Amino acid sequence: MVRPIISFYEPGQLVAHPNCPDWGIGQVQSVTGHRVTINFENRGKVLVNAQLVDLIVIG
Repeated sequence: MVRPIISFYEPGQLVAHPNCPDWGIGQVQSVTGHRVTINFENRGKVLVNAQLVDLIVIG
């Protein structure tokens, strides 16, 4: 099922990827539609499709 293009992620938020815990905590850099760019502490910058991945918001 495809989710609507409504994102509650905001730049500056701290998140974790549910399928990649070894990436560590990430900070949302930008949000464009369903595309969320995140800078993870152990992986670097990653573009995540928020329609396919439910990021875990920290805090």
